[in-house]
Order: sequence, then C-alpha cells, then structure tokens
Amino acid sequence: MPLLPAASPLPLSLAAAASRRGRAVACAARGAASSSFDAARFEAERLRLDAEARAGMASAAAGADAEADPKAWKWAIRRRVWDALEAEGVARDPRPVHHRIPNFDGAAAAADSLGRLDVFQDAQCVKVNPDSPQKQVRFLTLSGDKMLLTPQPRLRTGFFSVLESHMIPTGCIPEACTSVGAAKYGRPIGLDEKVKVNLIVIGSVAVDPSTGTRLGKGEGFAELEYGMLRYMGSISDSTMIVTTVHDKQLVNDIPVEKLLIHDVPVDIICTPTQVIFTNTTIPKPQGIYWEKLSPEKLGQIRILQELKRRIENETGTTLPCGPSEKLPPTAQRRRRKRRR
Repeated sequence: MPLLPAASPLPLSLAAAASRRGRAVACAARGAASSSFDAARFEAERLRLDAEARAGMASAAAGADAEADPKAWKWAIRRRVWDALEAEGVARDPRPVHHRIPNFDGAAAAADSLGRLDVFQDAQCVKVNPDSPQKQVRFLTLSGDKMLLTPQPRLRTGFFSVLESHMIPTGCIPEACTSVGAAKYGRPIGLDEKVKVNLIVIGSVAVDPSTGTRLGKGEGFAELEYGMLRYMGSISDSTMIVTTVHDKQLVNDIPVEKLLIHDVPVDIICTPTQVIFTNTTIPKPQGIYWEKLSPEKLGQIRILQELKRRIENETGTTLPCGPSEKLPPTAQRRRRKRRR
C-alpha cells in the first residue's frame, strides 16, 4: 500500500532534492494558474477559525456541569482520551490534540488497513474528513484513482470539494491531501451536485467497538455533513461509515441511550493493529434535524442557510430552530464589529 511521502531525517541526495524541487515547481505553477485562489490567505483564515473554535470548545468543556449540562458526559470521555494520547506519547502534530480530531502515531498504518478492505477497494467515490489523522486515507483515495469528496474546514468557507487524480499535477497529490491543496486543486460543488458516495470515512475522538457509537470533537460538523449528503441523495442507510483511530481511542462507556437522533454511528473501525466490524444497530440520521440546530450555528454556515431557504421555499413552511447556544467570545466580538 503506498504511503504518503514523509520528510526524511537524512540529507537528500542531489537527485532526490532536484526531483522534489521539480515537484514543488509543478505544484506552484498549477497554483499560480489559478489567480483567484490565495493559498496564504486561505490558510490564515483556516487557522484563525480553528483557533477560535478550539477556544470555544475549551470554554464549553470547562463550563460543563455534570448535573446541569446534558453533554457533560461526552466532554468527560473526550478529555480522558485526549489526556491519555498525550500522556502515553502517541499524540502527533498538530499538538496539543485537545479539542481536535487527534492525530496519532500509526495513523498511516490505520489508513492502510482501511485501504485493504473490499469496501474501500470497490468504492469509486469516498468522502473523507479534512483532519490530519485521515491525510493518508485521502492520499490512498486519490492515488487509487478514486473520487475524493472532502468538506471545506468547518463548512465556514464553502461546502464540499471534489478531487480526482487527473485534476492534480504530477507529484502534487500529497499537497492536494491538505486543506489548502484541496481548495486549490478541488472543484467546489453545491447542493445540486449529482454525486454517489460509496464510502464515508469519519474522524473520531472516541469510539465504542461493541456498539459503533462515536464521539467527535464536539462541533457537530460530521453530523451536518452527513445530513446534507442525505438531502442530496448522495448516501443512504447502506453507505458504510468507517473511522480510523488509535487503539487508545477505543472506549466501552459511551451510553447508547444518551445518543441524540443526529449522532452518526460507525460500521468499521480501523486502528494500527486491528480492523473491527461493529455490526452496529444504531439508526443512521435521515437528514438535518433543524430542531436541534441553534440559530448561532446556522448563522456561521452559509450552505446550511441556503439549504434551509431552499426547503422552506419548496415546502412553503418555516423550519423549526433549536435552542440558542453561547458563542465563543471571539465570535461575539467579530459580530459586534460587523454591526458598527
């Protein structure tokens, strides 16, 4: 199974260095050809939103009261897993892994185990989350001449990007596996795109192999992405959902009875050491559950606003809205500035 190229700790030979410089020039030339895309600006905005979101999650986790907050149990499990990955030396950059889909030692091995499965080999289009531990999955998808469907980070800057190997210059597939590369080389799609997704790969903080229950980092984007793909007709109940995690992320205390209707279960778990078929019986979400979506979250995601308007226009009804949630202080400040 091909591996995503990694930087060598040894000095490069002149030939290898020249080859690498050639690939960099080719990728740069392709990027320069798209004058409308500013990679530096995109990455700066992505990092800003990432820092803002993690600050908000940290605030929410710190303020979770075990008795008053119905999500407190989720934060307790997440915190335990994040702490264990850091304490036991298996966490990898970006660090710290807290309030992220954590990167881990052996992420490439877990991805390669997934790549050997029939469900991956037979898939023509694979939807993969944009997080660091799934970078090798994105690489295997593109290098295997499959269509890659990946969301723009946090859905703030867009919707999904479609990438195929023929769209990417020779030697640039590793770059295309990053968020900036996906935006640079990918083709943005909208809600009307006719695409059939054969497999979903999802990131997790914790997952229970006995039930297929999972916890993400706490923002709910995996559930929103899944719901929108259901609306588009791109997936169904039979579309398999796989996660790649470290063995330390396997837990046995996610209570099925406390899950919400929009929580997404997994069918297969791939770790660096094993492949687990969960045989989950948990129903998969059927779409977006608007009564669970706060007005603040809706206000952050343009594609969701478009979908809501479309459904309301088609049905002639007003969709429900979920309870309000507290915005991170940084987001509140930005909103106040816009009003001035």
